[in-house]
Amino acid sequence: MGKGCITATKSFLFLFNLIFFIFGSMIMGFGLWILLDNQSFFVVLQDSSMALKVGSYILIGVGSFSMVLGFLGCLGAIYEIRCLLVLYFTCLLLILLAQVAAAVLIFFQRDVLRKETTEIVTKIMANYSGQNKTTEQAWDYIQRTMQCCGWAHGLMDWDANYVMKNSTVDKLYPCSCHNTSLPLFNIADNGFCEATSNDFPIYQMGCLENVESWLFTNYGVILGICLGVAVIELLGMILSMGLCKSVHQEDYTKVPKY
Repeated sequence: MGKGCITATKSFLFLFNLIFFIFGSMIMGFGLWILLDNQSFFVVLQDSSMALKVGSYILIGVGSFSMVLGFLGCLGAIYEIRCLLVLYFTCLLLILLAQVAAAVLIFFQRDVLRKETTEIVTKIMANYSGQNKTTEQAWDYIQRTMQCCGWAHGLMDWDANYVMKNSTVDKLYPCSCHNTSLPLFNIADNGFCEATSNDFPIYQMGCLENVESWLFTNYGVILGICLGVAVIELLGMILSMGLCKSVHQEDYTKVPKY
């Protein structure tokens, strides 16, 4: 490989590793957002879904590892360190295989994840007491911002709530379901409101469709980042091997003997 090609390969490899470092920080940031954000649908799932917690820690770990790997790749490209280039290529290959395995697993487990999510949300609504718990606040926030009520069947999903079943008020409904375009009449205790007629002033649509759309949007972002990382990984693997082959090992047989 000519000197000009080696210089161009080093420059492109350094650039790809810089992008790889940035993508790694974005993946790590997404994992931290899942753990720390208190106003998203992930809060509703965190207390009950071990898979979500494990997934967020995996994202943080993969993002951190990608940042370290990008840094090592930059060093290997600048100083033409053969062992770093080989290590860089091996780690990229392992990450790429892990990404493919994770994508296949998520695709085939999507129905299981949907069922688990439905069970978690149904349990939250059944035990909802209006005591300002973190998960209850998050679910109220979702219903208000997404302008929905319940999960798949609207207000009927709240029929299992123990407060509403044991209440002497027949027309009780969660205040977070209230349609802001309609007048609000009576506010009961613990986050519940009372309707004055059989026409409940609530959002008629369940939250399932809106939440799935929201999740798809966020999954689209993270999948787009992962796809970009995969492209960078492939290019990085090709360039690292090309540069590694151009780096000549020391021939110790030519060392003068005294």
